[in-house]
This record gives sequence, structure tokens and C-alpha cells, in this order.
Amino acid sequence: MYDIRWIRENAEAFDRGLQRRGLEKLSSSLLALDDQRRSAIGKSQAAQERRNALSKEIGKAMGQKDLALAEQLKAEVAALKEQVPALEAEEKAAVEALNAQLSAIPNTPLDEVPDGADEHGNVLLHAHGVKPEERGLLKGVNDPKEHYELGEALGQMDFETAAKLSGSRFVVLERQVARLSRAIGQFMLDTHTDEHGYTEVNPPLLVRDAAVYGVGQLPKFEEDLFRTTTGHWLISTAEVTLTNFVAEMIVSEEELPRRYTALTPCFRSEAGSAGRDTRGMLRQHQFEKVELVSITAPEKSREEHERMLSCAENVLKKLDLHYRVMTLCTGDMGFASQKTYDIEVWLPGQKTYREISSCSVCGDFQARRMNARYKTKDGKGPFFVHTLNGSGTAVGRALIAVMENYQNADGSITVPEVLVPYMRGMTRIEKAA
Repeated sequence: MYDIRWIRENAEAFDRGLQRRGLEKLSSSLLALDDQRRSAIGKSQAAQERRNALSKEIGKAMGQKDLALAEQLKAEVAALKEQVPALEAEEKAAVEALNAQLSAIPNTPLDEVPDGADEHGNVLLHAHGVKPEERGLLKGVNDPKEHYELGEALGQMDFETAAKLSGSRFVVLERQVARLSRAIGQFMLDTHTDEHGYTEVNPPLLVRDAAVYGVGQLPKFEEDLFRTTTGHWLISTAEVTLTNFVAEMIVSEEELPRRYTALTPCFRSEAGSAGRDTRGMLRQHQFEKVELVSITAPEKSREEHERMLSCAENVLKKLDLHYRVMTLCTGDMGFASQKTYDIEVWLPGQKTYREISSCSVCGDFQARRMNARYKTKDGKGPFFVHTLNGSGTAVGRALIAVMENYQNADGSITVPEVLVPYMRGMTRIEKAA
């Protein structure tokens, strides 16, 4: 969300940022709407000021026993009173029209974000490790299988039953694969709380309009969400709840940064993904994810962004997975993001990299929508906080990566060493007898 005063004072920079996003210049139309808003407010205030002045004049006329003048002034007051509802409605309409336009505009990218129209414009930041095929981890596996082939052959990944129960883009995990999924989530939570200093949270999965609006998912992305008959929204990510912890608050600078993590189910309609990733569990309507959220002072947000990325990377390093980090270009960033890093893990079965984590810094974009502010140590402010969010990481995709990277020639899955304690000592997942 933008401050219209900032747009008025920085119209050229605002338009330049939108053009980098592939959008047309909007400052002129927005400022025209703001002029209408100002005019409506001015007329409403002028009417109220005139009513107040007339009240004094009526009292003065009555004191002077000038009843004719008093009646004339009363008639003018009555006429103004009739105009007030229309003036208030005009002001309300002007404010709503401006806010509707502002709320639909994405965040402007930081200067260092590479320009580009889509994912082909993303830039490699760095990579970790090497592909398992190149370091002998897939011994005897000449043609690595995809996760769903492995899971179905093990008899522990059931898409048919899931489709019978819920339709497409759902899965039933069973036995040791289900345990492995649970182990991955618990391992990630323990890593982020014990080593990275995040506070573990178990938040609601159903939220109100204001929470979804606050992080920028409403109104623009309504079709990507699920809504209940009670009017609640199912969260698409725990970012929604964790970020809104500071909504409508003024916190002290000493409380910052606030760092939260949560392992939750997430729900997405995948409205724009028809025909994409229809096999397997890469793109599901329901999945689990460990979310990371930070609330910081503005001067600390870029440093926190790098820290968050390193926390997400540490999870994959512990799992001994090969991955690369991409800096997303302007055309591939999320709506609320100023800058985003994607971590893409190598999947031998697909023979490609797939996103497993996305870490974004949003500046004060979400904070303005949520009215989340802070005061400095010396009492100055309040100022808007900066917000950041990232996956630490997606549990389902981590499960896919583990299965494909740790597959054996006989179809079994070796359990990564770091997960063995979470698997009660089990070191290999094999087909049930």
C-alpha cells in the first residue's frame, strides 16, 4: 500500500518503479483521484465550518432580538444540514475510489533487483553443493524416478484415494512416508527455534478479511484463496497470521526484530495453474509449510533479509541437498515484495530445479495496510515497521527432494542422517511387507 502524499512528492520515481514491473504510469490518474478526494473533503469541511459560524451568528442575532435575521440564518443552517449527507457520501466515494486503486498496485522493486519480464530474467546468486548424480549418491540408479513413482511403488503415496475423497491436487501419505513428512516439518521447526532464534507459533488457520488484506492478498488475489461459509478465509500461508500479529499496533524499537515461525497446513486454489504439475504433489490445494516472518525497523530490513535466506538455506544444508539461490527479477516477484530470493532444490527425477523456498522483504508496504508501527528508543515516531516473510521451507517439496535425492536402485529411500532421530532410528524406507 502506498502513501498518496509520497506519490505526489515522488511521482517520477513511483512511475519508474511500476514501469520496471511492466505496468503503465499511474501517478497522474492517482493524483487526479486524490484531487477529487481533497475537493470532497474540502467541501465537507467548508460546510461544517459554515454551520458552526452560522450557529454563532444565530446566537448573536437572537441576543440582539433580530428574529428575522435569526430565522434567515436558521434556514441556511437547515439547507446545509440537508447537503451534509450528500457531501459525506461524495467524500466517502472519493476515498474508497482512491484506496481501491492504491490497494491493487504492487510494491515497487529495490534498485538492485534485476529487470526482467518473467522467470527467465532471474539471476543466479549462488549455489550449494553438487548434484547427487555427480557425487555418487545415486549408486545403481541409472534413471532416477520422480517422487510419485517412488511413493506409489512403495505403496505409501496414494493419489487415487485422495481424488476419490477430495478431487485432483490432493494426496494421501501413508506409513513411513507419512512419518518422513512429519519428521521433516518437526526438524525444520526445531532448527529455526533452537538455532535461529524464531519464536514458534501455532496460529489460527481461518482469518478475517482484514488479515488477508493486510498482507496484500486481497482484493487482487481473491480467486487464489478458499473462503468458508462463515466468511473466514483459509490461510494460503502462515505469513497471513504471523505478519498480522502487529496489525494496528505501535511497538517499541526495543521489541524489534520480532521473529516468528509456524508449521501449518496451507490452502490454495491454484486458480492460474491449470495443466501445470498435474502429476504428483508439487502443486497441491492443501500442503504444509514452515513459515518465517520478521518484523523489523526500516534500517535493519535488508540485513534481516539476508539472515532469513541463510536460515532457510541451513535447513537444506543439513539435509545435504543440492540447491541454488536465484534473485527474482521485477517481472517474477510477488505482489508485496521489494526483493525476493528463491531457493531452488535439485530434483533428479525431474532433472530440474524447483522452488522450495521464497524469502521476501516487503519494506513498509504491508505495514501501511495493517497500520503496524513502532516508536524509537528516544520516543520518536510512530513510524511504519518493515515486514519480511519466507519459507523455511515447504514441507511437501522437501519431502519430494528427499525422496528423489535419496532413492536407491531397489526403490527404497535412505533417510537423511539428520532425520533419523525423528524417524525413531529408521534409516531406510522400504515397501511394506
